[in-house]
Parts: sequence; structure tokens; C-alpha cells
Amino acid sequence: MSGAAGGWWRGKTTPAKVETYTRWSFHFFAVIEVAAIGLPVFAQAGAGVAGPLLALVVVHALLCAVTASRALDWTRGRRGQPVRLLWALATATYVIAAVALVLGRHGSGPDLDAAASSVFTGVQAFGAGTMTLGVRDRRRVLSLVAGFACGAGAVSFPLGYPAPTALITALVVFLGSAFFAFTAIFSVWLLDAVYELDEARETRTRLAVAEERLRFGRDLHDVLGRNLAVIALKSELAVQLARRERPAAVEQMIEVQRIAQESQREVRDVVRGYRDADLGVELSGAQGVLTAAGIACEVTGDTGGLPAEVQSALGWVVREATTNVLRHGDAGRCSVGLQVREGCVVLTVENDGVVRRAGEGRGSGLAGLRERLAVVDGTLEAGPVGTDGFRVVASVPLSGRTTTDTSVTGVTS
Repeated sequence: MSGAAGGWWRGKTTPAKVETYTRWSFHFFAVIEVAAIGLPVFAQAGAGVAGPLLALVVVHALLCAVTASRALDWTRGRRGQPVRLLWALATATYVIAAVALVLGRHGSGPDLDAAASSVFTGVQAFGAGTMTLGVRDRRRVLSLVAGFACGAGAVSFPLGYPAPTALITALVVFLGSAFFAFTAIFSVWLLDAVYELDEARETRTRLAVAEERLRFGRDLHDVLGRNLAVIALKSELAVQLARRERPAAVEQMIEVQRIAQESQREVRDVVRGYRDADLGVELSGAQGVLTAAGIACEVTGDTGGLPAEVQSALGWVVREATTNVLRHGDAGRCSVGLQVREGCVVLTVENDGVVRRAGEGRGSGLAGLRERLAVVDGTLEAGPVGTDGFRVVASVPLSGRTTTDTSVTGVTS
């Protein structure tokens, strides 16, 4: 059971975790209200009064919990503003507070006045704090808190309480309402900030992909633009010469053929350069991208002397694993290690954010990496490690391959 609960929690994104924590915190406020206000009345009031007071507090706490849940849904844009529920909570708060004062004035008990005052001030503080979740304007929040405080004084004074007592009651309600209102506003602000940061990270990832596509498009334009223009001009010239039955038309078409073949070769070079990933560059890029995303990244290893085809295959592993850490996990740290042992080069990418179930081993990314590694007789292993880790291990044999003459600068951090 605990394992399933842990998997449910780890399967959530960071914003979803913060939202769940915020939601259940306000639900726990209902428990605090009953424990701090409702239960003590049994020691302060007689049995005939304590039961009704406790029932009123429980009803108010449940109404606050429902209102908080609906208001949080509204702040996230999942439903409309719960206007009717807010009015219902305000009405119930004032009715329960007034009933508590009436019972305190006309009931009997060892310390009934203290019990009634506790219920009176407590339900208003919790009610006002919960209602601030359903409004956004700061002036409305301030008006709400001040309105409850003024209402507390206006209700207690006509019921026979002295003016100083009514003022003190109003001040206590104001301070309690202000505290819960600040807690509610800060919680919503924090939740919105976490969601905005997550959206910014997704946007940054999409922009990186778009930038790479633009770079590829610029390279193709630079290669093909001039050559196609020359081909068009020479083809038009050849047509004009052919119509005049001039032998030079053949020479122009031969030149067009040569330029077309050269263009094909240049396009293949561009595509090959796009598909080939330099391992040193990918390691440096992974460290920079992960660090910018707030993930502590440690990169160790030396790419010097590795064959070009091995560097290309492992470079793609680094690129895909980094993308998965950014988009599909919830990592706080990531380590990338490159080692040469027993005639094999081993690349290990490990992070502490378990990959979401939707992308765990079923996407095309890992399958594509296995296909690339198969070309160089390599293997790929990927899966969870421990309770909250995920590891990708790529291994490529070096036997029978010629190492590069020039060493690529190793990346260590």
C-alpha cells in the first residue's frame, strides 16, 4: 500500500505536487478548526451546549474545506468562480458566530463565555481566510477582512457585550482573519509561480528545438539558394540557345548537371553534419542546459581518442537523455559519466527524478537510440534505480575500431 502511494506521489510533476500539498493543507485547516475550537468547548461549557457548538464548528469546517477546494480549482482555471459557495460560507459564518454568542449569553456552563467567544472569533477567522481564496483583488481581500472584523463588533455589541469587549473581539477577528488571508494569498501565489516556472521550462525546450530547426533551415538555404539560382539561369540560357540551335546549349546543360550533382553532395554533407553529434559538444551542452534549468549537473570523462562513429552514437544518447530529464522527469540533480573499461566505452546518465509513467520506456526516443547504437554494436539499458532514480547506460565496444588522431577536449566538472 505504501509502495503504491509512493509511486502515486513520485509520478506527479513538481507543480502537481505543490498543488496537492496546498490543497491538503487547506483541508487540514478544517481539522485544526475542529480540534482547536470545537473540542475544547466540552471542558468549558455544559453538555447541553457543548454538543450544538461542536456540531456548528464541524459544519463550518466542512464548508470551509469544500469552498477551499472549489476556489483552488478556480485559481487554476478549471471551473468558474464559486460565487454562490462564497456567499453561503459568509452567511453560515455569521449565523454560526451569532448562535455561539446567543448560547454563551443564555446557556450554562463552567466557562461558557470563553467557549462562545472562542467559537465566535474562530469561525470568523477561518471563514474569512478561506473566502480570500475566491477573490483576487487585494482591495477586496482587505475589505473582506475588515468587513468580518467590523461585523464581529457590530454583532457582539447589540447582544449585551460591553463596548471594550466588542472592540477587542473585533480586533482579534481582524488579526486572525488577516493571518489566514495572508496564508491563502501566499499559497496561491506560490502555486501560480511554480506552474509558470514549469511552463517556462517547457517553452525553453520548445524554443531550443525550434532554434535547431531554424539553423538546419538556414544551412540548407545557404547551400541550395545560390546553386538553384545558378541552375535556373543556366537552364533558361540553354533553352534560348537550343531554340537558336546553338551548340553552346549542350555546354550549359552539362554545367547545370555539374552544379546539381555538387548541390546533392553539399546537402548530404549538411544532413550528415546534422545527424552526427559531437560527444564533447553534447556533454558541454547538457551541463549548460541542465544547470540553466536548476538541475545540479556533474559531467565527468574524457572523449579524447574515441572513434568518430562512437562519439556520434554516444552524443545522441546524451542529447536524448538530457531531453528526457528536462521534459519527462522531476530531477534535482543529474550525473553524466564517461568511462573506458575492458575494451568498451560506457556512458552513464543518472538523475534523481523518476521518469513519468507515460514516457517510461515506451517512447520512440529510447528505441531510436538502440537503433543508432546497434550500428556500432552498442547496447542500451534504461530503467529506475532505487526509489526515485532513473539511469541510462550505453555501452559500445572499441575493439577493431581505429581511434581518432586528434583528441577531443575532455569535459569534467
